Amino acid sequence: MDDAPPPTLVNALGKACPVPVIDLAKAVARLTAGAEVIVLADDPGAKVDIPVWCRMKGHRLLAVEPADRGWEFRVQRSG
Repeated sequence: MDDAPPPTLVNALGKACPVPVIDLAKAVARLTAGAEVIVLADDPGAKVDIPVWCRMKGHRLLAVEPADRGWEFRVQRSG
């Protein structure tokens, strides 16, 4: 049985970069290690900025999937 909490959702649709990354950073800061965040973003810069931010901060980018509008980024907070 998986007791992990559901992912935190960050809706950054319609927001220009760097706002999606700023919103992601705020969400991750409130979470414990291993928790996940889903970011919805439609600014093309997010496809570059979010993976780079994850590498710089040591968090895991689990997936980038096309969404109805833009993309869905799944990020796991590192320890």
